[in-house]
Amino acid sequence: MSEQKRREATAAVSRDSLFDGRLSCLQHRRGYRFSVDAVLVAHFLPPTRGAVVLDLGTGCGIISLIMMYRWGGRIKELTALEIQPGLAALARLNFQANAFQDTCRVVEGDLRQIGTILAPESFSRVVCNPPFYRHGSGRQSLDQEALAARHQILCGLDEIVAAAAFALKTGGSLAMIYPADGLAELTIALAAGELEIKRLQCVYSYPDPAEPARMVLVQAVKRAGRGGRILPPWYIYERRHGGYSDQMHRLYLAGDDDLRPNPGQAQGEE
Repeated sequence: MSEQKRREATAAVSRDSLFDGRLSCLQHRRGYRFSVDAVLVAHFLPPTRGAVVLDLGTGCGIISLIMMYRWGGRIKELTALEIQPGLAALARLNFQANAFQDTCRVVEGDLRQIGTILAPESFSRVVCNPPFYRHGSGRQSLDQEALAARHQILCGLDEIVAAAAFALKTGGSLAMIYPADGLAELTIALAAGELEIKRLQCVYSYPDPAEPARMVLVQAVKRAGRGGRILPPWYIYERRHGGYSDQMHRLYLAGDDDLRPNPGQAQGEE
């Protein structure tokens, strides 16, 4: 690589950090950049020991990075699937930079063709922060990488859930975040994939009876029996225009590998 190209490549990315600088993450400056959604879903369902994890639509790998930092000792293998070549390359660099490459691998491919990429029912855990917006809805980014990461132009919700169901073994769990106003369509898609909701947590901007939930965090188990529970609400901010809530702030602390943000979740509970 020429010196000019090297400088251009360096200028195109930022090196960000989490957990008091203990975890680093390269991101494209003008492309897709992770947000609080990824932090929430990464912490929602800690893996059990020996977990074989699929990060579906990994982007730059941030969810995988957080899970490996928090619970790397429990994870046997982690596969990060990403369709966009530039993001897949970043994920590989991020795994190497944080010395996770022995456990984590990046697979570049289209989840709509998951049967040609990965073996069926080969994962005990799937985690996913999917594109939230239907094609043509929401605020449109001029950057194609960010557009594809946030809008369902490369795949739809039904296809995302079907890929997760294909990958999960019976009894395996999907951890997913989605807009709260899309809960009905998410529930229908999960049912079609034989995925039963076992835990649901509504995420609010701040405590206010008039403020609707922004997102939902869902744990769905493949071919499970009926019955689930709704967890206490999660607040991102302590108040309107305020800083992070105590529970949100805790997710950014260096902490240890036993962080369990969800009230009532027992160690190793599926």
